[in-house]
Amino acid sequence: MPNDSHDISPVFRIDVAQSASEPKITDANSSQSEVVALLHQLVIGQDRQNELLEEMNENIQHNQRNRSGELQQWKDANPLLARRCRSAAEALSQVQTEFLQSLTCDVNDSFEDMIDSEFVLNEFVDRYGPRMAHLNGVLQMLSQLSANGNTAPDF
Repeated sequence: MPNDSHDISPVFRIDVAQSASEPKITDANSSQSEVVALLHQLVIGQDRQNELLEEMNENIQHNQRNRSGELQQWKDANPLLARRCRSAAEALSQVQTEFLQSLTCDVNDSFEDMIDSEFVLNEFVDRYGPRMAHLNGVLQMLSQLSANGNTAPDF
């Protein structure tokens, strides 16, 4: 097959007859302006999202400062009870450690049965789950209400 340029049809044509002083709006120019408009809208949307996130952050910080202030007022008004909460939290933490020790021994002893039997797994969850959840809740409350660790317990 000879390499004849007359046999090859052009894939695109360039119109060189149009003068350079007459700009012709093409699909490429209009698609570029659409892309620029869309990018501009995206930037506006991101700016709005940033403003909303800053407002949310300010509200969260404001609520945390209020809660911290309320807790400090409560601790100042009830110093003896705050110290007792600290002492109770420390004692309950030891109870939680023993409870976790029992839980981990039970898991290590019967993990194969838990894998094989849904009943055994459900029994384990029923036995330890609610107690762990409630114990964690009580510990968290006592820790929040307790005084700083540098005060001695007063009974």
